[in-house]
Amino acid sequence: MLLRYGVNHIDTAARYGDSELRIGPWMARHRKDFFLATKTGSRTAKEGREDIHRSLERLRVDHVDLIQLHSLGHPDDWDLAMGPGGVLEAAIEARQQGLTRFIGVTGHGWTIAAMHRRSLARFDFDSVLLPYNFFMAENERYRRAFDEVVTICRERNVAVQIIKSIARGPWATSDKTHSTWYQPLESQADIDRAVHYVIGMPGVFLNTAGDLNLCPRCSTRPAASSAGRPTRRWRPWSSRSG
Repeated sequence: MLLRYGVNHIDTAARYGDSELRIGPWMARHRKDFFLATKTGSRTAKEGREDIHRSLERLRVDHVDLIQLHSLGHPDDWDLAMGPGGVLEAAIEARQQGLTRFIGVTGHGWTIAAMHRRSLARFDFDSVLLPYNFFMAENERYRRAFDEVVTICRERNVAVQIIKSIARGPWATSDKTHSTWYQPLESQADIDRAVHYVIGMPGVFLNTAGDLNLCPRCSTRPAASSAGRPTRRWRPWSSRSG
């Protein structure tokens, strides 16, 4: 399905349950077809090294294209991860050892754009990942912080990955109808508008939902912009696994 709809970037994580284990057998046949990204949620270098090597083993590859510091949004986590003996050291070592080509940072929530700005001031990351959609853009503080991050990334040739483009909000008390962590938009017209709203912005690209029913509905393969150091090799469509 991913190949049929033009998806060429798989984004997973050490903490996405058995996601890496499910992707691993596929990589033997299709590694060259995908930009492969994973994440470590550890905050110390020692634990980060263990995460990275375990991810490579689970994914059945000798390297990934991108290692990301997972959900680095809390100041205490940030201080630990970025300080002496922090997980950033493990990511840098992995790149030096050829275990990854690029290093990124990810996060969620209303403060993550501001935290990414702080992260970019601390280290020359190759990519950032954060949520953005029409609803979030209505929050002036978040939109301003987001715009500032995108501007910095454009100036420094850093890739900007957008998630939750079709998020409607947290799941209500009703039964979940999709595997996403959030309640997604349902109608195709709404999904189309939400996707085009994001990919219409210069200097970003879209990470679609990994849900098997939603992913094809997001991947209409329109002309999309892409920018940033890794996106010289990444093309616009991506699917998050987990």
